[in-house]
Amino acid sequence: MSTPTTAPAPADATTQAGAADWAGGHEFSLDAAWTLNPQVALRPERFGALAYHFGTRRLSFLKSPHLLTVVERLADHPTARAACLDAGLDAAQTATFGKALATLARTDMIVPRNPA
Repeated sequence: MSTPTTAPAPADATTQAGAADWAGGHEFSLDAAWTLNPQVALRPERFGALAYHFGTRRLSFLKSPHLLTVVERLADHPTARAACLDAGLDAAQTATFGKALATLARTDMIVPRNPA
């Protein structure tokens, strides 16, 4: 499983999960509530999905159908970890997907939300 790639990618796009992005993105935690940014459209593909941010004009590739499932379920769960568990991921997979979600948070594809 690889993390999503974003074009154009800054030199530090692969920094450790949890660090704030160079462009002012969001610090990520699996134990926080997240949702897809309202300015982002997802287009499912065989490999996962394309995510386009209309505000920043960034295009990201979600390189796994499971990652697409997690991103689509974020708004329905109190935490990103709960969305991963609902998608059928085990603890090791959740850690890997957490890195991918952190990249999406740093690039403003997903944003924090207040728990319902």
